[in-house]
Amino acid sequence: MTVQELPGAAAYRPTPPPAWKPITDPAPLLPDPEPYRVLGTDAVADVDPELLLRLHAELVRGRRYNAQATALTKQGRLAVYPSSTGQEACEIAAALVLEERDWLFPSYRDTLAAVARGLDPVEALTLLRGDRHTGYDPREHRIAPLCTPLATQLPHAVGLAHAARLKGDDVVALAMVGDGGTSEGDFHEALNFAAVWKAPVVFFVQNNGFAISVPLAKQTAAPSLAHKAVGYGMPGRLVDGNDAAAVHQVLSEAVARARRGEGPTLVEAVTYRMEAHTNADDATRYRVDSEVEAWKAHDPVRLLERELTERGLLDEAGVEQAKEAAERMAAALRDRMNADPELAPMDLFTHVYAEQTNQLREQAAALRAELDAEQDHDEHGPEAGR
Repeated sequence: MTVQELPGAAAYRPTPPPAWKPITDPAPLLPDPEPYRVLGTDAVADVDPELLLRLHAELVRGRRYNAQATALTKQGRLAVYPSSTGQEACEIAAALVLEERDWLFPSYRDTLAAVARGLDPVEALTLLRGDRHTGYDPREHRIAPLCTPLATQLPHAVGLAHAARLKGDDVVALAMVGDGGTSEGDFHEALNFAAVWKAPVVFFVQNNGFAISVPLAKQTAAPSLAHKAVGYGMPGRLVDGNDAAAVHQVLSEAVARARRGEGPTLVEAVTYRMEAHTNADDATRYRVDSEVEAWKAHDPVRLLERELTERGLLDEAGVEQAKEAAERMAAALRDRMNADPELAPMDLFTHVYAEQTNQLREQAAALRAELDAEQDHDEHGPEAGR
């Protein structure tokens, strides 16, 4: 029996009712076919020279931070470090576009963004050192804990932004994620909720070419990751992730749009991970050196430095000044990380539950007894307690 033969077939409408139609015109949501650029184009003339110089100083500092943190892993002072070398333009721009009242939701590779936002460099590395779950107060710095599970910070960002909007707070959340994270369910759930609620969120994807060892072409067949935005009803923007001025401009526009109540934006920055996924990874097993060398010609520090030099805004003295400031930061970081942390064993039980369980109280009491016995032994010798 066909549909037309069913009872009531006369009322059957082959065309769906109007409710199925998209709420918005999809055309304005689509990203440009090529990543947006500023450096080396006429658009750079409209950029504040002071902003360019600040971006340069922060990029140089960020490059040195990555190098020092990587060295600390080889010295046994860090358990692991996911370097963002080559991605500094994304990291710095993400930090600088936010107001103090806004929130940053970083992934595990975004320690540099947290530092650029004002977080103590040592506190940013505490998680990777293995001392604590996170080394800072998220509320104080308006930086969510560095997120190791892929994309789980994205729904959190949407929730915070939506709650702020309901309370009337003028707050924007910027959520960072890698290209690998866009294949997680959390990514899709976050974008859908954000678009439906018009939450003041900016989703910032750093497409660095690889999800650990998986190249982007084996992860998605989309024209770009920015194209995924149209499926949720938000604009997608595609930007050259190694062009610090371009990234700053695109993110600034997305943040301003969110603050005006116009909803979320998905920004994809096309960049490249110069170093291995972490110090525990062997990148030579899945990519060739010639590919890395080709991207070095598009290095974000060199691109901006060349632009500033050609415009007469930066000379050799200025370059050296930026390097010296970065070296002072690295030296201070090195000295502080080489000092052994003072650990309090009872802290094991402090931040597990708001109210301790009976089992935790028993474990804490047992540990306290062991510590007291050890202290008594140290103070009075082996005869103590007999």
